[in-house]
Amino acid sequence: MNGNRVIAAYFSPTGTTKKIVRHITGAIGERMGLPVVTADFTPVQEREQELTIQPGDMVVFGVPVYAGRVPNILLKYLHTIKGDMAYAVPVVLYGNRSFDDALAELKGILTDCGFSIAGAGAFVGEHAFSKILAAGRPDQEDLQLAAALAQKICDKWRQDNLEEAVEVPGRWPSPEYYQPRDRKGNAIDIRKVKPCVNDACDGCGLCVKICPMGSIDSADVKKYNGICIKCGACIKGCPQEARYYEDAGYLYHKEELEEDLKQRAPSAIWY
Repeated sequence: MNGNRVIAAYFSPTGTTKKIVRHITGAIGERMGLPVVTADFTPVQEREQELTIQPGDMVVFGVPVYAGRVPNILLKYLHTIKGDMAYAVPVVLYGNRSFDDALAELKGILTDCGFSIAGAGAFVGEHAFSKILAAGRPDQEDLQLAAALAQKICDKWRQDNLEEAVEVPGRWPSPEYYQPRDRKGNAIDIRKVKPCVNDACDGCGLCVKICPMGSIDSADVKKYNGICIKCGACIKGCPQEARYYEDAGYLYHKEELEEDLKQRAPSAIWY
């Protein structure tokens, strides 16, 4: 089977998904002698553009796991992609808790869009809420596993058996989102919570550029004009460390995750 291109397609507000996807696509491109192109649909304006796929392309699609699922703000965009006669590798990044149904959901969406699934992976990345939960991941061990997935896909490609079924764990259609709860079982709802800004902010505007929802006002960076998906981009990307959360439910959930999930969660691949 002769391919055309390897495409690194990803939504990656804090760079962890990007790191894994580009490692996989780089390895596939090098082994197969194919050009690698990037389709970064993190910026909101990029999700307004059509992603053009050609027959024979190999597209590695990467998204972070939000509440055990594919981020719901991506669903409309993903369903617009046409993958007839192309191959896809669904990849999810989770923050050391669980990827729940996210990988099965992403695989299901891509299959519905007309892609043949060549392989899949679930990798651990530093949690969007925290600088200590899965800190530094994906690390060298994760990257080695990503390279192994690339090798398996190339082996299948050379043997012309990319149509072979790839099974992944999880439910599809996915019935529900993960609901955080306190230790008494009470639900914690942080959907409408937004970061605060302290006096260290110098108005540089970097947060405006990196917000994947385009929600931060360019004229007043302390103001939000749209929703916050708690992706961590503005918190971790601020050079002045001026953004923070003060919502009690958010802080409780963050601290609980950091306390309960100190063990190293595994990355895994399927092919």
